[in-house]
Amino acid sequence: MTPLEFLAIALAGGVGAVCRFVLDGAIRSVFKTSYPVGTTVINVTGSFLLGLVTAIALSAVLDSNWALIIGTGFLGGYTTFSTASFETVRLVQSRRYAAALSNGLGMLVVSIAAAALGYWIGSPSIGS
Repeated sequence: MTPLEFLAIALAGGVGAVCRFVLDGAIRSVFKTSYPVGTTVINVTGSFLLGLVTAIALSAVLDSNWALIIGTGFLGGYTTFSTASFETVRLVQSRRYAAALSNGLGMLVVSIAAAALGYWIGSPSIGS
């Protein structure tokens, strides 16, 4: 990896984190709930996009350097496993067990399904 590629990945990660912050704030202003809707939306959409980027990169339509910049950089900064984990613990501490299960396990299942959907859509075999 060249210094320029490293810098591009780092910059993309910062942009992804800012996008996550802005989107989470916008979602919180619309949905006045203690359930972490913003984190869920961010992680599911990020998983979908990573699946899409991965499929496009594997089909050689997207250069591997761009896949690293977008996938590792931007989407790595955009998605947040640590916040989702913390919010799940917070829900358990509040004795909101169904919400904690939905947030922890539900987000995992839906995010994996979203990644698979993105991968499927981005695969060249679709529509063939």
